[in-house]
Amino acid sequence: MKAKVWEQRKLGEVLISLQSNTLSRADLSNETGIAKNVHYGDVLIKFGDVLDVSREQLPMIKDEKILDKYKASFLQNGDVIIADTAEDTTVGKCSEIAGLRDEVVLSGLHTILYRPVEKFATGYLGYYLNSGAYHDQLIPLMQGIKVTSISKSAMQDTDIVYPKSTEEQAMIGSYFQSLDHLITLHQRQIDFYKKPNFYFISS
Repeated sequence: MKAKVWEQRKLGEVLISLQSNTLSRADLSNETGIAKNVHYGDVLIKFGDVLDVSREQLPMIKDEKILDKYKASFLQNGDVIIADTAEDTTVGKCSEIAGLRDEVVLSGLHTILYRPVEKFATGYLGYYLNSGAYHDQLIPLMQGIKVTSISKSAMQDTDIVYPKSTEEQAMIGSYFQSLDHLITLHQRQIDFYKKPNFYFISS
């Protein structure tokens, strides 16, 4: 039986950082625009470990000048967006980009945009970087009292552990995506039974 080979490297060796924009919610539109934008608040609260761009409604950028300024930072599948600011230790939560086709999407305010130096299987980085195994490394690096933040430079020397085999990465990513799907289904059932107008009809 073939032995599993795992790699442990520094984040700065595995991921390169790209530029994020500084657009606030007020600068974005929920209706029309020329590009989509991933806001840090949505990474913290709304989006999961993997952000399927084709399934989520993202706020839009209205200013064409933004596209020229951030052209080198248009998102690609496999990119990872990390929220660098939060009101608690959820700072550092991330979403891995998936489902991206022809649309232009940018990483927004209070985010750190990372791109893997080598190809990873879909889902692995998103789930790993949100795991306790990785996120616990960030806690001593967080700064602030009322608002907590973390910097790119502080994250550079954190450790990332991953299987060298992309097939094994894919299996891990697929397992956690299936688990997320199961949890979502159960949560919907719970929410349904909690509705005040729900009742049993007895025969």
